Amino acid sequence: MAAEPGRAGPALSRMDGLAWTGVVDSDGVALADYPFLVDRGGLSNPGATVLWTLIGLEFVGYMVIVTTAIWFVGYSLSFRWLDLFSTALHGVGEALSRQLADPVISLTAATFGAFIVAWFIIRGSPGRAARQVVTMVAVAVLGGLLVFGPGAELLSADGLLTRGRDVGMSIVAGLNGARTEPDRLVETLSASMSDDFARHPVQVWNFGHVLDDRCDAVWSAGVIAGDIEALQSGIAGCGDPAAAERIARPTLGQLGAGLLLLVCATVLLVFAAYLAGLVLRCALDAIYHGFLTIFGFAAGGYVYGPTQTFLVRNLVTCGFAAVRMCAFTVFLGVYLLFLGNLFHQASGQVIPVLALAALVEIVAISQLSRLRRGLSLGSVRVTERIGAALGGHATPGSAGGAGGRSGGSQPGIIRAVEDLNTLDNSPLVAWAAAGTVRPFDPLARGLRTVQRAAIASSASMEESFRWSHLARRNWRLVALREAERFGGTGSEMGVARTLKMMRDNRIPDSQLAPVLRAIGAPDHLVTGALVAFSVQEATRSQGPYGFLPLQKTVAAAYAAYNRAGEPGARAFAAQAVVAAEGFARHSNAPAATAVLDRDFIRRVERNWDSGHALRAAISPREWNTVGRATRWSIGSRLSADHLAVAQAYYDDPTEINRARLLRSAMRVANLDHIDPAEGLDPWHS
Repeated sequence: MAAEPGRAGPALSRMDGLAWTGVVDSDGVALADYPFLVDRGGLSNPGATVLWTLIGLEFVGYMVIVTTAIWFVGYSLSFRWLDLFSTALHGVGEALSRQLADPVISLTAATFGAFIVAWFIIRGSPGRAARQVVTMVAVAVLGGLLVFGPGAELLSADGLLTRGRDVGMSIVAGLNGARTEPDRLVETLSASMSDDFARHPVQVWNFGHVLDDRCDAVWSAGVIAGDIEALQSGIAGCGDPAAAERIARPTLGQLGAGLLLLVCATVLLVFAAYLAGLVLRCALDAIYHGFLTIFGFAAGGYVYGPTQTFLVRNLVTCGFAAVRMCAFTVFLGVYLLFLGNLFHQASGQVIPVLALAALVEIVAISQLSRLRRGLSLGSVRVTERIGAALGGHATPGSAGGAGGRSGGSQPGIIRAVEDLNTLDNSPLVAWAAAGTVRPFDPLARGLRTVQRAAIASSASMEESFRWSHLARRNWRLVALREAERFGGTGSEMGVARTLKMMRDNRIPDSQLAPVLRAIGAPDHLVTGALVAFSVQEATRSQGPYGFLPLQKTVAAAYAAYNRAGEPGARAFAAQAVVAAEGFARHSNAPAATAVLDRDFIRRVERNWDSGHALRAAISPREWNTVGRATRWSIGSRLSADHLAVAQAYYDDPTEINRARLLRSAMRVANLDHIDPAEGLDPWHS
């Protein structure tokens, strides 16, 4: 940026990215020239260098946000942005007006309008006919005066939008007790915002207090000159030693203050962007509807019905544009007046007021939204009333009781929700949303993934179901056949044998009870068989060197002995038989031609009812040296004898048979060598 003749060049501390905004404070100092004065440290003081770097980053961010926000507010209210496209829109509007100004178009539309007037007269509605004639004349006159549309009136420097802004600015000036032109008032508001949100906060952040109380001229002149060292010397010599001390010794508190100011500045920028967006949208909406009025004045306004209502709605929207401009400008002026008075009454307490101002801005955004909705609703109601008057109908809310709205339309937000729900349920919208059903549902994307996975795996799931059905059918047939071999499903032995077969066939535990019930086994027999098996598995020996069928047999026999006389005793006796059968089936028998050590067998038989006597009579070495056929002969005989005893107890559960079962189980347990040091037992291979 070149300096003008006779004027100093740009400050050395200038932020070039902000200089283009031209935002200045009340002393004419550009915000882009503001410095942050602290000791920058060096090699001898690296901590100060780090602190200066962090504070500098915060300072730059704060100034970028604040300067942009102030410029945005001033730019939107100054209407300089209208100059960017006013010439182009003027040309488009004039060209469109010339093309639609063909007398044939107007004559054709007027003919349709005259036909409708004649129709009303024939139908006996002279009032409607008169209103239609007046409307057609008004359209012709206004169309000629506005050159087929109010576009020029809207876009000119003296147009409706600018007049609405000027009225709002005049009201704001009156509230501030001043008389000034609107453009000058925008500059005044911008300078006031610069003081309140930039100059004073930066001074408090940098020096701990507002420097303008003592060194106003020194600060302004030093910043404009751009000489940092001269500015520091001037502050030290203007009678403010506290400020000079803060420059020489920066603190971590300044870092925290910078974070707070950044948050508040962000809220300011959000408010500025929201306000500028409302102003711009209001102006562009008015321009858009102004162009649409060209079609209404050229043809649509002569035809009774929706086309006339369309013209009325566009005209009312253009008129309300000025009202909105005035309302938004007054709202902003009152808001800035409130903040300015708040800063002035605070007497230098800038940061607390700035934090409070951020909270006020959040509330102001909500209030401004309500104001915008109220103005929009007012425009809609005016359009409805004028349209109803042109059609000769009662205006909404006039029929019925006072203020009643029977038969009227629902509130706009409810209609919008209903329309949105209708779109959400439309299959066409689902196709457009990449196959997502109800795409507005927050879970729609996840449901789409789940549904697609279900569709892709449906064939496999159907096949798995068929296979599972065949497997369950096979389980049921096999179980029924096994139960019929041993007394049927109405006996404890039949249920116990069936349960053993099912477990041997790897039928899942969760399916055991359902299969037994499916083949007709009663509940109490199913429960008894499952309990007896569970007790056997829970109480059997867990020794890793023992013979598993023997361990199950001993546990089942002990359980049957201990449960005698209880309601489920027969189930435990049946389980003892099933375990003994497995024990006998898995015990190896010697060959018929094998040579046996009969003396060793007789010694075992004399002592096998006592474990102590057996260990005393036969040493581990003898067990290891005796032939395998001899040991197997003892084991096969014991297992067969135990099976016979268990079967006898199940068939005739007397005390004698019960005692024999216990004695046989103890005899088998005595011969089970669970410790390798005891030598080989009759079931080792």
